[in-house]
Amino acid sequence: MRLRHIPEADDAILAHNKCIKNPEKYYSSWSNLFGNDNPIHIEIGMGKGHFIIEMAHLHPDINFIGIERYSSVLYRATQKYDVLEEKPANLYFILCDAKDLTSFFAPGEVSVIYLNFSDPWPKKRYAKRRLTSPIFLSIYSKLLTSGSLIQFKTDNRGLFEYSLETFAKSPVFDLCCISFDLHNDEELSKGNVMTEYEEKFSALGNPIFMLVAKKY
Repeated sequence: MRLRHIPEADDAILAHNKCIKNPEKYYSSWSNLFGNDNPIHIEIGMGKGHFIIEMAHLHPDINFIGIERYSSVLYRATQKYDVLEEKPANLYFILCDAKDLTSFFAPGEVSVIYLNFSDPWPKKRYAKRRLTSPIFLSIYSKLLTSGSLIQFKTDNRGLFEYSLETFAKSPVFDLCCISFDLHNDEELSKGNVMTEYEEKFSALGNPIFMLVAKKY
């Protein structure tokens, strides 16, 4: 899908107090930004921010960081944040490519990574761009500590099966939860926060696939 560029997005992000301009300066010291030592959860490819904003509201004892590579999309997330009556203090945003995350987070500094409805990149020649490709799993393994989790949701069966395979082959991660129909899974659906895409796809009758992987 072609993204419509919003001319004012870049300047708005630079001016926004919740958008981190130089994330590398917080490497190994995110507690200085948040003012506490609470666990850090990040969502990679957060879209317009519905999921991570809701998670920040529900879990004030966790520090959340939304990662988005497209400025026009992140701009929409900041707009959503700005109109909130209660703005969560435990939430920040970064405009960046996921490939750069090891420059911003020290080894073991992240407790949970959320991957929600990532671009499936269906053509085989683009497989390395998928956020569950071995290239990205290697990056995530550097951010996470032993026992940390990755939670992945999608409505794309092909991407889900590909992801099951890459996690199963990984020497770093253990697949601990798998669901081919999350919304009808009594256990895994408990406390599930839906993204905007999830609401849309499930309303169309699409099953939502989910996996949780733990770092050894």
